[in-house]
Amino acid sequence: MELRRASSLELDGGTPLHGGTELVPLLRSGIVQAETLVDIRGVVPRGIDGSTIGAGATLAELECDPQIPDALREACRLAASPQLRNVGSLGGNLLQSTRCWYWRLKWPCRLHRTSDGFGEECFAQEGEHREHAIFENGFCASAHPSDVAAALVALGATLRTNRRELPVADLYRLPSEDDRRTTTLEPGELLLSVELPQTDRSVYLKAMDRKSWGFPLVGVAAARTEGETRVALAGVAPIPWLLEGSLDDATPLPRNAYKVDVARALVKRAVSSLEAS
Repeated sequence: MELRRASSLELDGGTPLHGGTELVPLLRSGIVQAETLVDIRGVVPRGIDGSTIGAGATLAELECDPQIPDALREACRLAASPQLRNVGSLGGNLLQSTRCWYWRLKWPCRLHRTSDGFGEECFAQEGEHREHAIFENGFCASAHPSDVAAALVALGATLRTNRRELPVADLYRLPSEDDRRTTTLEPGELLLSVELPQTDRSVYLKAMDRKSWGFPLVGVAAARTEGETRVALAGVAPIPWLLEGSLDDATPLPRNAYKVDVARALVKRAVSSLEAS
């Protein structure tokens, strides 16, 4: 495997590498294969300039900066251990792969490419799915693990790549029979920065198995701007989930219905905290 340092935003077919906290384990397990890794740390912006955050900024930098809205700072603080937060980047966190154990163990599921195409079964639906999705889980029951993505979706943030600008919510897509991707990124497209709109108040709450530094069973981000409240959830769908309807619309699997009750309690707490601020 070749490793080279990027001198521009063009990858020339290589696989981008920044902090490596996500990519390196996937390479080691053989889930991701790459002939060339391109170190993009020198070309992806880093730092915080008012409402603009470079995609190369680390979670540790974001969690302690007073310019950052509360929901995003708390999402960064709860996302991982201090060691990982000091290395992991904002862009890398947004592009995390699912933690579904069937996918991670390379079962031939609907998100895994096989010699004949893709797998044709979501093993979690009939298997062990305690930590899986309660929304849009008919095709793939994986749950998106990013606390930070849910916070940015609730905040209504905008993402800039080397090719376009788009709402952070539009970075993600539900996998389907004709397109198994979970993001809208094209080959060679790099995340460069995030623009935060003005927000009056925001909060992030998280339920997890461990007391700290676990992936979200349910994460709830809520943000209020000019009297309007947006709520987004982590750990409940294959993508960060903007709650536009009711939690009664959830379609839990037999062993993860508890997530609906957890989400309902966290949403109530989050919205109440905004009203009390």
